[in-house]
Formats: sequence, structure tokens, C-alpha cells
Amino acid sequence: MARTASLSGFPEWLPQERLVELHVLDTLRKTFELHGFSSIETRAVETVGQLLRKGEIDKEVYGLSRLQEDEDTSEGGKSDKADPNALALHFDLTVPFARYVVENAGYLAFPFRRYQIQKVWRGERPQEGRAREFTQADIDVVGDGELPFRYDVEIALVIAEALSALPIPDFRLRINNRKLAEGFYRGIGLTDTAGVLRSIDKLEKIGEAKVAELLKSELGATDEQAALALKLASIRTEDTSFVAQVRALGVTDELLEEGLSELEQVIEAAVQRAPGKVVADLSIARGLDYYTGTVVETVLVGHEQLGSICSGGRYDALASKGNRKFPGVGLSIGVTRLVSRILSQEFATASRSVPTAVLVALNNDDSWSAAQDVAAQLRGRGIATEVAAKAEKFGKQIKFADRRGIPFVWFTDDDGKHQVKDIRTGEQVDADPASWEPSPEDLHVRVTTR
Repeated sequence: MARTASLSGFPEWLPQERLVELHVLDTLRKTFELHGFSSIETRAVETVGQLLRKGEIDKEVYGLSRLQEDEDTSEGGKSDKADPNALALHFDLTVPFARYVVENAGYLAFPFRRYQIQKVWRGERPQEGRAREFTQADIDVVGDGELPFRYDVEIALVIAEALSALPIPDFRLRINNRKLAEGFYRGIGLTDTAGVLRSIDKLEKIGEAKVAELLKSELGATDEQAALALKLASIRTEDTSFVAQVRALGVTDELLEEGLSELEQVIEAAVQRAPGKVVADLSIARGLDYYTGTVVETVLVGHEQLGSICSGGRYDALASKGNRKFPGVGLSIGVTRLVSRILSQEFATASRSVPTAVLVALNNDDSWSAAQDVAAQLRGRGIATEVAAKAEKFGKQIKFADRRGIPFVWFTDDDGKHQVKDIRTGEQVDADPASWEPSPEDLHVRVTTR
């Protein structure tokens, strides 16, 4: 794990740790592309009005200002959060993506499948698993006018496949449906369904008793209404039996039935295609207001205190242009949170700290050009190679390679004879730069799992 950073909340990995992060990123990219998702990147900066138009997240947003401001603030020069045209760093990738879809709708083929891996910034108190600057990996499918519910099912399955390919412990996608929850609250007479959801979202942080008090003091719930809301939130099943448990509570509502049906479809497909990875958890609410249907949070089994490592859901009204709506569904993986736990628990390590497989040693300073020729031949066949900078004693050049984590040192004598030495075993053999290759295990850095 990286040493304590000089600026809290902005992690910087050491080279060997960065190689583990790159392995995670490459694995996610490969999985997303296998499922037909296209890569995009949006700007780091959005207007404050764009960022704050859905959900109460203003305390998380980093505003931007120039060190030398002039009279013209039309470019968002001042970071006054009261000014909707001021600029701020994006706190997630979903809101910028919604803006991107609206602005580029005429150039996109719908349903549009995108993945996006970028840095985001959030003004949180730094702690393990929570940083102020971190990397997210998102996938979304967005439709034009409508988006079939089947994509909610597909997104969950893609994420389960992607996480299964990472060097992490077992995980669970905890899935609920906002329609189910809102319909239930409406059915028991609680009309401020968004307020109830925000209170339920605090269950794991403050517990049932305090959530019940919030429901009563802030939303006017009776003891019976608060008890029913908490009973709903207590339902967790690994199959579709949650449907019968909800109906047993005796609440009826059209929206509730719609949400039950949608969640049943997701869980039913997951039981078949990702067994043991998904659970129906009716306590999941997601605090952001733009979610309208399926909602997901994901935890590592045995590491639940880390919080959700992947979350998201369905949003039907986040992106719109006049009367034209762009409903979507997506999930976001907290890459930095995952990598920090992988490193701290040594779930995975890189086989060496540099990509270099071979160091070409120098007999003398005049041999540098010939050494570069050897390196070029090796690189031409995909073997990462460095050339020593100084013609020191061979022992010192070998020690340099060892410190760098380079497994092989290449020697060429004055007669043009080549040999390569595995400095881990001491074995030294004749070699031809036009044909020699290291073993597949040594050709590239390998990330091995515990």
C-alpha cells in the first residue's frame, strides 16, 4: 500500500501498485468492449447549474476559480455556487454523460452503449475507501424516447461478469427498485416518497431506531407507517421470494406492482446467469433523486465496512431536450476504492515494478550504439528493453537491474557474441537478439492473485 500522501484524499500509487490498477482498468475495458460498449470521455468541468440540477449534492462539489480573475466572469471565472454558470469539477460521470447525450444526440445511434473511465472529484472527508480524487468506471445504455427494461437486467449481468474477473473477494450486487419502494410508501400514506427514500438510505449509517425517528419527526409518519417502511427495508432474498414477502405486508399500489415485476425480472435472470452474485435487498434506496427504477449497490463479502464498490440504476428523466427524453440505466465501479482494498489486503501483486524485461549492459562507453541496436531488435519483437546508461562494472549493472526489478541482463562481447543472464537464478546462456525470447511469464508484468 502506498505511503501516506502529503495531500489527504488524493491518492498516488507507487509504480508496482499502479501496475495493479492498470490491470484492473484493462480487465474492465476488455469486459465492457466484449459487450459492445463504446468508450467516451467527457470534460472534467461542468457548470454548477448542470451539476446541481438533480439531487442535493452541493456540499460535494469542488468549484473552480482562476487565481487571477478579471472583470469578465462569463467563462465561469468565479466559483460562486449561487451562480449556475460558475464552473465546477464533476462529482460523478452520470450527470456529465447526460449532458453529453443531449448535446450529441444527432450523432449517436440509440440505444447508445457507452463506457467511461475517468477521474472524478468529491469534497468528502478522506478515509479508507473514500478519496477526494478518484477513478470511476461507468457503463450505461441510453435510449431515445424509451429504453426497454431488459437493459436493466443486462447491465447487472455485465457488471457481475466484470467484477468476477477482478482480483477481489466475493461480492454481492444488492438490488432494489425505486418504483417498488415509492409505490409501497404511497400505499401506506407517505406522500413525500423522496424524503422517505433519503431516510431509508441512512439505515446502515444510523440504524433502524434513528431512521424511524427521522420518518416521524421530518416526514410526519405514524408509528405504524414507520414500522411498515422498516419492514419493507428488512426484506432480503437471493431469489424471487421477496415478491411474496412484500405482498404479505398487505399494501396495494399500481406503482408498487410495477416495481415488483421489474425487480423480479432482474433477480430471476441473475439467479440463472450469475448465481450467488445478486440479492434482492429492499433497503437499497440510493440518495440521488434522479434514479427512477432499478437501483444497485455492491459490497465485497467480508469487507462490507468499505461501503459500496459499484452503484447506480435506472434514470428516466435525467437527460432531456425539449419534449425529447433520453432514459438510461447504468452502473459505476469505484476503481480507486477497489484498488485501495486490493493493495492494502494484498489480494493481488505485480510480478515486478517495471515493464522492462531486459537490460542491455555496456562493455564500454563506445558500445552504447551497438547496445541500442540490440535493444531495437528486442523491442521490435515486443520485448521491453532498456540500455544501461554507463559502462560500469558488470556487477554494478546487474545490481542496477535487480533494484529496478528487471529479470534479464544482456551481454555482448567485443567479438559480437551475445549472452543473456537470468539474474534471479544466475543462469547465463548464448542468445541471438533476432530470435531470443523470455518465457511468457517474464515477457510482460503479471498481476497474480492471492
